[in-house]
Amino acid sequence: MGDVVTQGDMNTRQQAIELLKSHEETLTERWSAAVVATLRGRIGGKETQRELRELFGALLTGLAADADTGAVPGVGTDGFGELRALLTELSRNRARQGFTPSETAVSVFALKDAIFELAERSASLETWAVAGWLARVLDGFGLFTFETYSRMREEIIADQSEQLLELSTPVVKLWDGVVAVPLVGTLDSARTQVVMEKLLQALVDTGSEQAIIDITGVPAVDTQVAQHLLKTVVAARLMGAECTISGISPQIAQTIVALGIEFGDITTKSSLADALAHALRRGGLEIPRGMGHRQGQ
Repeated sequence: MGDVVTQGDMNTRQQAIELLKSHEETLTERWSAAVVATLRGRIGGKETQRELRELFGALLTGLAADADTGAVPGVGTDGFGELRALLTELSRNRARQGFTPSETAVSVFALKDAIFELAERSASLETWAVAGWLARVLDGFGLFTFETYSRMREEIIADQSEQLLELSTPVVKLWDGVVAVPLVGTLDSARTQVVMEKLLQALVDTGSEQAIIDITGVPAVDTQVAQHLLKTVVAARLMGAECTISGISPQIAQTIVALGIEFGDITTKSSLADALAHALRRGGLEIPRGMGHRQGQ
């Protein structure tokens, strides 16, 4: 069963609207001062006042709209659509600006304090009752703001992680027909997917038939890393490109042997220079003087 709206609720709602309207200036000034103090000057006072006045107006609009429908005021009711939209935008901006969840939620909860201060000065039981009713309404929107902030923050972190993956996995053109992917750090499943996508796209864009995967910056190669490398090589071969893995240090070579990892017919080289020289020879290109350590081979 849904919530039942009594005549007393309707009266309290109307009293709440009248209280907010008649003390709008006092409440918004006290509210703004509390929020600005919490944010410690990281957002200008005028900008904060503008945001909070918009929220205040949307709160009044929602209360009045729900009064017309008889709905119990709450986060999900139709009349508060504008307030939800404003709080969502505020939460998104606060998350991008690096504010904490508490600093974000105070933009709602500080209004409760201003209302209770007003009730305390009035010394009226009726005003206290209205203040308590409004506090329950604002608690719902404070929780909505907190949850929205958390969701926005997670989205921002996910976007930043994806951007870091893109930045940490560049594909560079070393020579006509030769591209390379210099890997630094750990190679996991998510990063392997990014490597594949960027490498395959680079092969298409440049028309290259030789690809070098350089693991000089990969601290260790285990069975899982080797599998990721093999997947990348297979994907490149399906695009018609031959791959060379470079950066095989003595320590990594010993680890590969100890683990029994087989690279099959994949060419491996100890350095990127050797790999480039090999790619040029395989492509029938002239090798510049001084490139590679074993040019005569």
